[in-house]
Amino acid sequence: MSSESTVPPLLLVLSAPSGAGKTTLSRRLLAVEPSARLSISTTTRPPRGSEIEGREYHFVDNATFERMVDAREFVEWAVVHGHRYGTSRRVVESAVREPGSLTIFDIDVQGGAALKRQFPSAVTVFVLPPSFAVLQQRLRDRRTEGEAAIERRLAAASWEIDRGIADYDYLVVNQVIEQAIDDIRAIIRAARCCGSLRREAIRQQFGGLMEAPPQVAKEPLKKKA
Repeated sequence: MSSESTVPPLLLVLSAPSGAGKTTLSRRLLAVEPSARLSISTTTRPPRGSEIEGREYHFVDNATFERMVDAREFVEWAVVHGHRYGTSRRVVESAVREPGSLTIFDIDVQGGAALKRQFPSAVTVFVLPPSFAVLQQRLRDRRTEGEAAIERRLAAASWEIDRGIADYDYLVVNQVIEQAIDDIRAIIRAARCCGSLRREAIRQQFGGLMEAPPQVAKEPLKKKA
């Protein structure tokens, strides 16, 4: 059995309020983690800017999304900022059967909580901006939405931050992206060494060697003169 076969598959959930940088972090992780792959969510919202079908999202209309829900094609789905987003059941079920794999889920806190309930071994990371003022500026600097939409996102961000702080396994502040990447990679390394996830694979590798401790012969006690 190879050492990689004892490394458990890892479902890594990255969530954040809009503007905190989780999508950028996800893409950077793909470049530096050889085993990483990104779960592409399905959404009913239209593409923005240079987004491409199958790269950022799978874009579908409401009727198609509804058919996918009825067919139980999503392991979780939620309404976020007026549009529906779903995570493929096929992708998740395939990932948990592949030792050593790292699947990144760039999803909101509702989706992250739902995924964690169904797959408790998933590792959840909530990405925070350095401050709320920085978050406001990042959203305005995008120049992709009007002020009313930005205000809605900021209102939602307060709730998302509260849930992330309360419920997620790890919190990472994205002030300097290189440091945030290092922090997430440290979380990945720790998760891959977690005994509760790796124990069964290690038992299979060592087989009967772990069933009983070796018997050590004891020397008789010498009487004092």
